[in-house]
Amino acid sequence: MFQPHPLYIPAPYQDAVEAGRLILRDGSTAWIRMATPQDRQALQDFFSRLSPESRHHRFLSLAEPAASLVSSFCDCSNPQKLLTLVVTRLSEGRDAGTAIVAAGSYIARDERSAEAAFAVEDALQGKGLATQLLERLALLAVRHGLTRFWAVTETENRSMIEVFRHSGFPIKETFDHGFVEIDFAVAPTESSVETSELRDRLFTAASIRPFFKPNAIAIVGASRDPQGIGHRVLDALLRSRFQGAVYPVNPNTSVVGSIQAYPSVSAIPQPVDLAVIAVPRNHVLEAVDDCAKRGVRALVVITAGFSETDAEGKDLQRTLLERIRGYGMRMVGPNCMGLLNTDPTVQMNASFSPVCPPAGRLAMSSQSGALGLAIVALANERRLGLSTFVSVGNKADVSSNDLLQYWEVDPNTDVILLYLESFGNPRRFARIARRVSRSKPIVAVKSGRTAAGRRAAGSHTAALASNDVAVDALFRQTGVIRAETLDEMFDIAGTLGSQPLLKGRRIGILTNAGGPGILCTDACEAGGLVIAEPSATTKAKLRAFLPAAASVSNPVDMIASAGADSYGRTIETMLASHEFDALVIIYIPVAQDDSRAVAAAISESVSKARKNGSTTEPVLACMMANQDLHGSLMAGGERIPTYAFPESIAKVLSKIASYSEWRQQPQGVVPDFADADIATARRVIRHALKARGDGWLTAEEARSVLDALRIPQAAAEMARSAEEAASSAIRIGFPVAVKLASRSIVHKTEAHGVRLNLKDAAEVRRAFEEIHASLAEKNQAAEMDGVLVQSMLADAVELMIGVTDDPMFGPLVGFGLGGIHVEILGDIRFRVTPLTSNDASAMIREIRGYRLLEGYRGHPAADIPALEEVLLRISFMVEEIPEIGELDLNPIFALAPGKGCRAVDVRIRVRNPG
Repeated sequence: MFQPHPLYIPAPYQDAVEAGRLILRDGSTAWIRMATPQDRQALQDFFSRLSPESRHHRFLSLAEPAASLVSSFCDCSNPQKLLTLVVTRLSEGRDAGTAIVAAGSYIARDERSAEAAFAVEDALQGKGLATQLLERLALLAVRHGLTRFWAVTETENRSMIEVFRHSGFPIKETFDHGFVEIDFAVAPTESSVETSELRDRLFTAASIRPFFKPNAIAIVGASRDPQGIGHRVLDALLRSRFQGAVYPVNPNTSVVGSIQAYPSVSAIPQPVDLAVIAVPRNHVLEAVDDCAKRGVRALVVITAGFSETDAEGKDLQRTLLERIRGYGMRMVGPNCMGLLNTDPTVQMNASFSPVCPPAGRLAMSSQSGALGLAIVALANERRLGLSTFVSVGNKADVSSNDLLQYWEVDPNTDVILLYLESFGNPRRFARIARRVSRSKPIVAVKSGRTAAGRRAAGSHTAALASNDVAVDALFRQTGVIRAETLDEMFDIAGTLGSQPLLKGRRIGILTNAGGPGILCTDACEAGGLVIAEPSATTKAKLRAFLPAAASVSNPVDMIASAGADSYGRTIETMLASHEFDALVIIYIPVAQDDSRAVAAAISESVSKARKNGSTTEPVLACMMANQDLHGSLMAGGERIPTYAFPESIAKVLSKIASYSEWRQQPQGVVPDFADADIATARRVIRHALKARGDGWLTAEEARSVLDALRIPQAAAEMARSAEEAASSAIRIGFPVAVKLASRSIVHKTEAHGVRLNLKDAAEVRRAFEEIHASLAEKNQAAEMDGVLVQSMLADAVELMIGVTDDPMFGPLVGFGLGGIHVEILGDIRFRVTPLTSNDASAMIREIRGYRLLEGYRGHPAADIPALEEVLLRISFMVEEIPEIGELDLNPIFALAPGKGCRAVDVRIRVRNPG
């Protein structure tokens, strides 16, 4: 595996750096954005409201800043010189409605460094605002070419000094006559990114906690009509025996469901953490304002009619979100069914689901409200206990990313289940899920798998990269277990939530009938599992008590006459051998239905085996008989997952085995490439964009970009005439290839623009003229930039590496067999950038043609480490240069081990980002 370079440190994940939400230490929220000239008065008012001490810390003066200085802060038109971020909130009693509550600026001192300073409203100090301002200012400074920050403050300003010290940046402090100067590089470091993401995790979890552990709940819209949503939510809360106070809110009655009702949330005499809003769409904003007056921290908006409907609904949802965050609150929904928490200390069913599943250790989020009802009912039917359930609806605010960070630290959750219809921020999801999956399995169903969304594109890579390919790549990289259906998701969850994690792929099968055993064996092997042969010792132990006609190979077929005793002794023997990483028990009634007795024997023998030290092997059962037994086998306090068909068990174990292997491997690294000349590559690309706008680079430009990134290429020269081509061929050395160079003709072979194995100058001249004549016949001669004369490579494997920019997921890197094979066979694997060393290694080994790279039937082996390095360099390049929209290295030839690889055909499409 390739790893000779220092680490590349990606910036901390953010929904948006310049604008978006902030989550504070106490879990409340605010808006952050760049200042505009229209903010001058609001910023002046903010500085005026600061206490004299805070104003002195910011300006080293008790006087209010001059109007001209405040105006300069609001001019961010030249971010290389100055940039200001402001944090805003809605606040009661202020005429303007929205007020600035914090601000941070950097002002350039020279071309590479800037002075940084910030101020926070006194009432909000100590909540992490200054730290987040500093972090975002640093990211924006790097983006605009600045490399260092400098700040000065009094030594008594401990809070500001601590902000810098705890930022994760390596700071240098200089003390002089009561002042301290602080200086540091603003590029992200491993420490600063870890600090940022830890803070985000803790603050986000704090913001979600009021949803699941509220002190009291207000039901806004709790009607007296039993069919009304508000009444159903109230009824569900009461039936679940919620351990806090419940307050119906209805301005038209004083009692709902025998409980005192209040005309408004603000009229409730006690503090309320959570409000469930179930009023008509046009009254939702009014309800939000009322909740803000009472200090409600979390809202569940069940009301529909927002972004899922029409343009008016989208506008209303946008206003709703601004209102929510302006007040510092968080929101689940709108258009959702609510949430549940089965913790005995909470017992909350704040939804309109009539079913509350048993308490357990599975947490789940569903994007579909209607489907959420079925999911809760299915969990209850499967006897799968849930810790918490959330229907996120339109997920205007709270998303799966937020919930993952809450469940990561929730002691009541062991397994996380997600039903997803879309991603809000896939790159943030990738960073969070990769971390969470290391400690808690994530099982996801992602709808919308068809190829209908595949885009028409100008490169091989883009044509093969459907949206579902990106989803699959994202899940593979982050350890997320992808389930095909909700049924399969619960199948997987049933094992993950009750059994030890699979340590390997050796599966032991025991059955009383050959047919189901063979079905299970076939399905296991199809899923990459190994049907391990028992040792001679284990076989001898089995023969000692099984009938002579029984088979003691794997699967162990005890034959139809096997009863409860045979099951019990065989289970104990196979588990005690420790020769299997999992044990599958299959029972089918043959002569008579002994399922109850067999089930009891399974439970007893597994309990005995666990007590005797067989604690690491998961045990799964297939009871092809009594449906009542499905999901109900218990071995002491351990639940043994049971399934109706053996193939289901094989699929479950196969996916869990892959997850277990992902979790056991060392975490991959993202290498940095100090030898890469990013500045030159950017200069070439930006010059092309300025000269021609969006489009394909010329062959010369594309080769210059790869040269700057130190990506090896076949020796080549550009030629614009037959004589130039012949001279180039002589310099390169025969044999050579002559290939059409064109920014508009994508497929050179189809345009008859490729000539190979040319052995002398005459053949090269003729090749040039034939290519030109062929294009002239089609009136395409003007599209010919010239030809590329290249050395021929022998004894190499033809591959391709490409990049396409997905509008949601960002750059996708693809790897597979090259040339025409990529289109015919489609043998290609994708990953989302930035690639880790593990990603590069896995992509190469996952293609069906990998055996060619190892050397197959006389075919030469390939330099795999060199290919891994190119993949990582390509990932590094597109992360650093967002102007690259598509890229194809097709083919790239892999030479023998130790000889490297060479890119032969290069196409790069660039565009102005954003």
